[in-house]
Amino acid sequence: MKNIVVFVGLIILCLSNKSDADTLLGLYAGAQTWNMQTSGGFSSNDDNANFNFDEQANSNLYVAFEHPVPLIPNVKLQRTVIDTNGETTLDTSFDFGGKTYASSSNLITDVELIATDFILYYELFDNDLISFDLGLNAKYIDGDLFVTDNEDSSNSAREKFSGPIPMAYSRLALGIPFTGFGAFVEGSFLSVDDQTLSDYQAAVTYSLIESLAIDLTFQIGYRAITLELDNLDNVYADLEFKGFFAGLEVHF
Repeated sequence: MKNIVVFVGLIILCLSNKSDADTLLGLYAGAQTWNMQTSGGFSSNDDNANFNFDEQANSNLYVAFEHPVPLIPNVKLQRTVIDTNGETTLDTSFDFGGKTYASSSNLITDVELIATDFILYYELFDNDLISFDLGLNAKYIDGDLFVTDNEDSSNSAREKFSGPIPMAYSRLALGIPFTGFGAFVEGSFLSVDDQTLSDYQAAVTYSLIESLAIDLTFQIGYRAITLELDNLDNVYADLEFKGFFAGLEVHF
């Protein structure tokens, strides 16, 4: 019984002292809808064919756990779905998936990517005015590229690629006192040899609910992902995904 009383007392202390809530414990969960535009192309021999891609709405989900234990990093998990279609008429021959498509061929493509971020980070500053996080991101990319001849659906090819990519991670958040408004910039980056990957987003936020038990924040911002691959699982690519997003974040 005594242990139960102590446990309940700790919970009440955490909830009643809002100014120290982030220092003691924090759980964040968010969902975003991303109105994404795609540009660039890919191939199997570094002679990329550029496609005209459709504008698509995709999703991003994340959860983060913060704690006060020294030296042990905080954890954030994030999953971004990228799904888009495109079309092109070739100016030159195009090699992909073990096939060669002749010049003037009309091709359609389906690009599917799932990016899963495993982020470990430390809070270097954390207060109502400014917070700054720094850490490492192991971004796991699972990609599927499909191409077919628009005049002959049997003439198709597919390449899949996947693997973890270690990246540097940072996040800067600012708050405007007594207004509910804030802003943040967050990003991950890697450039090794001819492989380059970057993932940046910036947003303005507004607090919809701020209580002892829960905070609810609205986000509107812009995100850009660049993916430059040089013979990763027989795939060469130079793709950019960018556009505005809107989302909600819950903080327990």
